Amino acid sequence: MIYRECGQFKTSYGSDQAIFPIPQDRWGVMLALLIAFMVIPAIANEYWLGVILTPFLILALAALGLNILTGYCGQLSLGSAAFMAVGAFAAYNFELRLPGIPLLLDFVLAGLVAAGVGIIFGIPSLRIKGFYLAVATLAAQFFIEWSLTKFGWFSNYSSSGVITAQKMVILGYDFDTPLRKYLLVLSIVSVLALMAKNLVRSETGRAWMAVRDMDVAAEVIGIRIMKTKLMAFAVSSFYCGVAGALWAFAYLGTVDAQTFDLHRSFQILFMIIVGGMGSILGSFIGAAFIVLMPIFINLSAHALFGNAIRPDLLSNMELIVFGGLIIFFLIVEPLGLARLWQIAKEKLRLWPFPH
Repeated sequence: MIYRECGQFKTSYGSDQAIFPIPQDRWGVMLALLIAFMVIPAIANEYWLGVILTPFLILALAALGLNILTGYCGQLSLGSAAFMAVGAFAAYNFELRLPGIPLLLDFVLAGLVAAGVGIIFGIPSLRIKGFYLAVATLAAQFFIEWSLTKFGWFSNYSSSGVITAQKMVILGYDFDTPLRKYLLVLSIVSVLALMAKNLVRSETGRAWMAVRDMDVAAEVIGIRIMKTKLMAFAVSSFYCGVAGALWAFAYLGTVDAQTFDLHRSFQILFMIIVGGMGSILGSFIGAAFIVLMPIFINLSAHALFGNAIRPDLLSNMELIVFGGLIIFFLIVEPLGLARLWQIAKEKLRLWPFPH
């Protein structure tokens, strides 16, 4: 009764091809957006908006980009953070060298630069796959990080290699408060997430999934492997580039190449593994798990033991419990936490009858 597709007939091609053809899904997304845009800004303080929710949304966008490449196209990548760095430094340089450029256009151009770099490092995917492709993208991680540190032009010849993002101004409004930054990031992430949802349903998305399942069979039926793989690298890098620009402008404000190191790439990879590969929702669930779970563990330890635990011991306990939970979820549901939601919907379709 709560979630039932039976009897929901479509009377036009438009309704049948809608992004959310089931009313329950459409209402759920609208409710989530309403809470994110209206309720959370009204009840959350500046710490939650600026330190927790904003980085969660940005990392979810980066995870969405990697999920397009790995989850939908089957191309393993360990260079997501490097493409975030490209986006951050590109946005900084566009603002620096093209005074007066609109901020949103700046973010788009930064994503396009990251997409171009992603295409270059995606060329090896035409010959290699699996572990060897992961090593090739790992080389991109180290090469981009080294280039941004070695060549001073990217950081405007800063002696420390650190860049300070310019003020965010859109249509005369300064986005200088945690609330305004959160709303800006939320708007950009919502638009890009809907675009990704629509993209994976298109001919391009179906081609990605065909290559992921069996690239030889995909080529036999007429899918152009080179175009499909490079398109996946471009779109994935674009999303990561925009996420990097937001990380520099809307979250930290001051970054360097070391901010987007290998640890960040593994963090994004863990998000889609835990959340669920090949799932738009899984990118957000995985980001929430990675970002919020350590905070929950810390608060629980303080509530149970107070100040009896030393800070260094608590930090180690967070890593142990966090790693154990990741292993537990991977054993219980290797397809990610998004699969649990799919199972719940399947049970709701048949409720109250036994499954």
